[in-house]
Amino acid sequence: MEAAVATVAFADRLAEAVARKRSQLVVGLDPRVELLPVELRGDGDADGCARFCRGIVDAVAPHAVAVKPQSAFFEALGADGTRAFEDVCDYARAAGLLVIADAKRGDIGSTARAYAAAFLEPRSGSGSLADALTVSPYLGRDSVDPFLQSCRLHGAGIFCLVKTSNPGSADVQDLALSDGRPLWQQVAELVREWGEDLVGENGLSAVGAVVGATHPRAVAQARKLMPQAVLLLPGVGAQGATPADLGPAFTSGPAGALVAVSRSVLYASRETGGDWRAAAGAEAARTAREVWSASGW
Repeated sequence: MEAAVATVAFADRLAEAVARKRSQLVVGLDPRVELLPVELRGDGDADGCARFCRGIVDAVAPHAVAVKPQSAFFEALGADGTRAFEDVCDYARAAGLLVIADAKRGDIGSTARAYAAAFLEPRSGSGSLADALTVSPYLGRDSVDPFLQSCRLHGAGIFCLVKTSNPGSADVQDLALSDGRPLWQQVAELVREWGEDLVGENGLSAVGAVVGATHPRAVAQARKLMPQAVLLLPGVGAQGATPADLGPAFTSGPAGALVAVSRSVLYASRETGGDWRAAAGAEAARTAREVWSASGW
């Protein structure tokens, strides 16, 4: 049997950051080359994206508890993009932010073990790439077990896709089971079960769930189905959801849910003008205040 590593559980690190900053804001890092500030476009696509994300990290660090770099935008830039992704993750952690790698990994057990090692376990001579990882649970328990092991041994966290924010999620996630429940609610039950023995001192589990803020009724239902899971709520801002819709998500405590915003912060200067870093910081501060107020804490 493998010995447990003495480390602070992800949910407890998160709860400490939420309390200290009075914020439940997560800023998604989705760098798009064509939207980079003009001053960064001569650096090469990968270097420009990395510089942009580092600037965003500096701007939002006082207001957010985590960043959520989306690996696809970096992977699209080839090997240089992969290096930029690692650089941005390391920079954000050095800035005191938690890093939720948005990679939506999920595969058979041996491949999942490699994904868990790549994102959530210590690298040679350094810490893990990320504090937490988004995971697709639709291959079942054996595909999730390696990630649960990383949570247990290394203090990592995962966020399982349960009810996603995109309109097409209904094609699969809302399919009715024989008892009339939508499929996503059965996935929520599994997430609750998987996380029961990974609950930290603050009563929250390392196994969280992605639930789209664009579905307020589902958010309230998810909270009841997964009382100890941290809910990661994308969809506020550019996708149309508002913090006012999300109060029920926080009934498990101020760290019981995280609100993820991307475009509305990253490209705030396209609406307001002025310096892109200052605009991003101002929008992050405004959104964090709105979310904290809506959470009721």
